[in-house]
Amino acid sequence: MKNKIIVKNKKIIIACDHAGYDLKNYIIKKNPSLAWVDLGTNSENSVDYPDYADKLAKKIKLLSRKKLVIGVLICGSGQGIAIRANRHKHIRAAICWSEEIAKASRMHNDANVLCLGARYTEPRLAQRILKTFINTKFEGGRHERRVAKLAKKC
Repeated sequence: MKNKIIVKNKKIIIACDHAGYDLKNYIIKKNPSLAWVDLGTNSENSVDYPDYADKLAKKIKLLSRKKLVIGVLICGSGQGIAIRANRHKHIRAAICWSEEIAKASRMHNDANVLCLGARYTEPRLAQRILKTFINTKFEGGRHERRVAKLAKKC
């Protein structure tokens, strides 16, 4: 029970570039009971990570009206794909390299997209980060005002 991911009525949208392909497959395989929506890529052939961040952001916008949705994006470092994802007003993408960062990102920033760096995150750690990210709820309260400002244009 300790390592179980608790998800009720949530879709998990996942996408990656070629560098994240193996980690994406590992995560999906380790969590077969989750309601995955896999947007690719589906090989190690070179692709552009901004395209997959955009696909995920559009899918989250479409599905978030009906259901609770969380996204997972994976590229080599996690950085590029997070930068692109965060250009979408409704996305709060967080690069997480530890369980503590995943927890804080959800609790304080209401992050709705987990970004992982496949070249810097061991698969078992990525699994623990995912579990923490999905199972942590937004604290609200004093953080609500700050999170609301994230969607405003500068």
